[in-house]
Parts: sequence; C-alpha cells; structure tokens
Amino acid sequence: MEREELAAWLRLEMTPGVGNESARRLLAAFGLPQAIFEQSLAALGQLVSAAQARTLLQEPPELATQVQITLDWLASTGDGPARRIVTLGDPDYPTSLLAIEDPPLMLYLLGLVCEWPARALAMVGTRNPTPQGSLNAQQFARAFAGAGLTVVSGLALGVDGAAHEGALQGYPAALGANALATIAIVGTGLDRVYPRQHLDLAHRIARHGLIVSEYRLGTPPLPPNFPKRNRLISGLSRGTLVVEAALRSGSLITARMASEQGKEVFAIPGSIHGTQSRGCHALIKQGAKLVENAQDVLEELHWPAAPAAPAAPAAPAAAAAPAEPATSKETPSAVAANSEEDELLRALGADPASLDALQARTGFPTPLLQARLLELELDGVVARMPGGVFQRLGRG
Repeated sequence: MEREELAAWLRLEMTPGVGNESARRLLAAFGLPQAIFEQSLAALGQLVSAAQARTLLQEPPELATQVQITLDWLASTGDGPARRIVTLGDPDYPTSLLAIEDPPLMLYLLGLVCEWPARALAMVGTRNPTPQGSLNAQQFARAFAGAGLTVVSGLALGVDGAAHEGALQGYPAALGANALATIAIVGTGLDRVYPRQHLDLAHRIARHGLIVSEYRLGTPPLPPNFPKRNRLISGLSRGTLVVEAALRSGSLITARMASEQGKEVFAIPGSIHGTQSRGCHALIKQGAKLVENAQDVLEELHWPAAPAAPAAPAAPAAAAAPAEPATSKETPSAVAANSEEDELLRALGADPASLDALQARTGFPTPLLQARLLELELDGVVARMPGGVFQRLGRG
C-alpha cells in the first residue's frame, strides 16, 4: 500500500466523531478516501453533520506519526509472518464481514497469506473455565481442526486460549502449508500481545494461522474494544460454539451477535450446579443447539470431515511367540488401591464435590481419601478447583 493511500485510510479512520457508518456513507458517495478529503464543506454536509464535515477537513495532528509507524510495521517482517492491511475497498477483504452490520474500515493481518476459509467455526467461552471446560475446548478444537475447519477465537485467557491450542495441535498438514489452523481476533493493535501470558501462543498462531485486528497500531487493551471485536469473531464464522460461560459472560455477546447475523449457535451443557455452565444452559433454552461432540456441529452445518490420510501399508506379521499363561502381577495392596479409586470416582460423579461430601459418600477415613485424591490428581483424572472442591475430568 502506497503512503498516500494508507494516509487517506488512516485519516478517515482517525477523524474524531466519524464512525464506520458515516465513513461507509462517504465512501459510497465519493469512492476512495482521498476523494472524500477533496470535497467542499457543503458537499460533505449533505452526507454527514456540519460538525463532522468540518472535522473531516482538518487533518488529525498525529496522522503523520501514525502513517510512519504503520509503514515501519509493514516493512519489518524479516523472516517472520507476513504483515498486511486490507481495507473495505480491497478485493482481499473477507466477504463474510461485508455482510455484517458494522464492517471495519481497515483490518490489520499478521500471519499466513491465503484465502479466507470457507469452513470457519467460532469457539468462545469464559476466561475462568473449570478444568473440564478447558479440556473440552481443547479437544473439540482439535477435532474441528482435524476435520479441516479453521477455529476462530479471541486469544483471551481460558477457553479462547485452549481452543487456539487445540486447533494448532489438530490441523492436518495434508491440507497444505498455507491453510489456516486458527484465527485470533484481538482487541489491541498488532504491535502488542494481550494478555502477555499468550505471547508464545500468538507467535505460533501467526506461523500457522492468522491474527486479525481492526485497531491501529499502538492501541492498548481498552475494555470497550473486546466486546466490540466479538462481532468479527462471529462474522468470520459459519457458527459459534460456546464451550463454557457464566450468565454475564462476554461470550454470550458473541452468541447474540452470531444469532443476529443469521449464524448457528451451539452450546456445550455442563453441571446444573456449576456457575460456568449457566450461560450455556440459558443459550440452549433460547434455541442454541446442544452439542455433545464435534460431529454434532459438523452434521448441523452439513460439513463432511476432511478425508483421512491413506493408511500406511501393514508390516509383515512376525512369527508369534508361544503364549504364556496370564498371571496377575498386581499385589493385594495395589488391587485394594484400584478398588478404592474406582469407588471414589463413582462417588465423585460428573459434578464438583467437596472433601466432606466425598467422605460422606464413601466412608473413607480422611487421610486415605486425601491420598487417593492426590493420586488421581497426579494422574490427570481429577482436578482440584477453587473453593476446595474436586472435579472429575472426562477424556476422549
């Protein structure tokens, strides 16, 4: 993008009091941004208010600095991921965002250069998931990516991060080096990563997917930006899956926007006792599709799974050694321990439970109960949660 063209787009975006709606009205009337700033006050006043017209004819004082920052950012790719800007008038602008109510004027892109995916699914949820919620997000995203879908999320802590991780793990190399494993829509400028805990994750997404922002470089993590960017998460996707959410979760904003955009909304149910499940249960009551596995989503969207890679030829069978009589190598104490753990898992069930509740259900002495819980925790079968409760982790 040439300096003059970039400067005109940035000037339009930076003009105080002129939002996306007014800017689109001006672009529809006059064409490219350069032409807008060549108009008279009277001509502009027929499309926007008098105050907006006067502001449009005054160049923002920080424009030259912002133009240079942006050009330097675009030029500093080195051997890293590609850096690009697409504007509302660019043929590479995603057509799915043109259909939403408030498409951004500019999109900053960091990552692979390829076509926008036709099979994209948003995955969102709470920043404070239960252990099972994090596991669900990662496993579902891995399955979606393995089926050839691009997982879209917001790089936030919790469910978002787990979804990006799962997608990076599951995307098959057979779909090509330039296929997008995952897209992260962020609420800051692309010259910073928020939250900082996801710095390494952001670098990996940029290598195997795409990071997108509508906010100019230097934009800090301002609270209003995050709910606003949710329209892009749902807008780029054919459907939105809410993994785990409280009743006041920002994920419900994304689900509402998806519904308003005519997209499918899915939700994973959880425990009736868990606050982080109530948002999903509310969505299901309102008509969201209840999801138990990834195949439920694929079938609802009529998306076949990606074809499996050809199986490797079977190795010649080796001569079988004579079978030895099966003998149990477990000691009586090991058998007793396994029996106690099985009983403990049955007592725990699917809902979180306190130590007192588990003691009442099993009758185990406290030292034995604590020892068995620690063993299960170290094995990754049970998680210790805030408030002194334990939750069984479902896998597979």
